[in-house]
Amino acid sequence: MSYAIVYSSRTGNTALLAQAIRDALPPEECVYFGAPAPEALAADVVYAGFWTDKGTCDQPLKEFLQGLTGQKVFLFGTAGFGGSPAYFDQILARVKENMAPGVQVLGTYMCQGKMPMDVRRRYETMEKNGVEPEKVKSFLKNFDEALLHPDEQDLQGAKKFVKDIFEKIEKEEQ
Repeated sequence: MSYAIVYSSRTGNTALLAQAIRDALPPEECVYFGAPAPEALAADVVYAGFWTDKGTCDQPLKEFLQGLTGQKVFLFGTAGFGGSPAYFDQILARVKENMAPGVQVLGTYMCQGKMPMDVRRRYETMEKNGVEPEKVKSFLKNFDEALLHPDEQDLQGAKKFVKDIFEKIEKEEQ
């Protein structure tokens, strides 16, 4: 069963997850690893990774997902705001809207990821200007917590999830 790992990564977070997924799977089955590209469409299973942009996946991955036809897909991603499975589920639901009805989603995995420093500077400016002090305080706290992610636990979680799905697919094909 061939697979491709396709990902977009603005800050390197999703690239870390993509590499962890690559390390968890048999290398001889990999037909593509990298940025969204038509070559990845030749795979039986596509592991598609994204960074969260305005509550959904980034534009390059959105366009790639719209080009899927009958492949099986595993979605993975990172978001600056983390810790809430409900928030991740909302993001994943919006990402899935980019796929044709015949595309089967095998599973999903998301974790928190660090954000660019310009985001923190924007929060600091808001704080200095007295904009919603409690809300901005929570934004700054979340930003600082996000700096630690994806951490080793996040990467191991992705590996385990992907291995389990890969083994399940192989058993079904036998």
